[in-house]
Amino acid sequence: MQGNPFRKTWMAALGVALCALPAMAHHSTAMFDFTKSIEIKGTIKSFQWTNPHTWTVVTVGKAEYGLEGMSPNYLGRNGWSKRTLAPGDKVTMKVHPLKDGRPGGFMISVTLPDGKTLPNLPARTAGNAESAAAAAAGR
Repeated sequence: MQGNPFRKTWMAALGVALCALPAMAHHSTAMFDFTKSIEIKGTIKSFQWTNPHTWTVVTVGKAEYGLEGMSPNYLGRNGWSKRTLAPGDKVTMKVHPLKDGRPGGFMISVTLPDGKTLPNLPARTAGNAESAAAAAAGR
């Protein structure tokens, strides 16, 4: 017996839908205020070169800022590597802050101890809220 062709089609569609769930689960950038930017000066505590976005913890005075960054793929094409930021590095960062005022945000750029500045967001999006949010979300 060959089976019900409708059932096979339905099962294939269900399989495709289940595979799409991870794409729908991508996080939002709604917590960042892309209309504002601040400058922070601090010391790198940790730098995670991970997908889908890099993650940096910077100590600024007594506060620790958790900063999201672009993907390793994007950053690698723009002069970054997994060794760009090391614990103990003194840096200056431009950041789109969190809307709720907690210490954290989305990195715009970083100025390294040697004075070199590396972008984290494309220049055309760093000051444009809608484009910056789309770039940060990988769209």
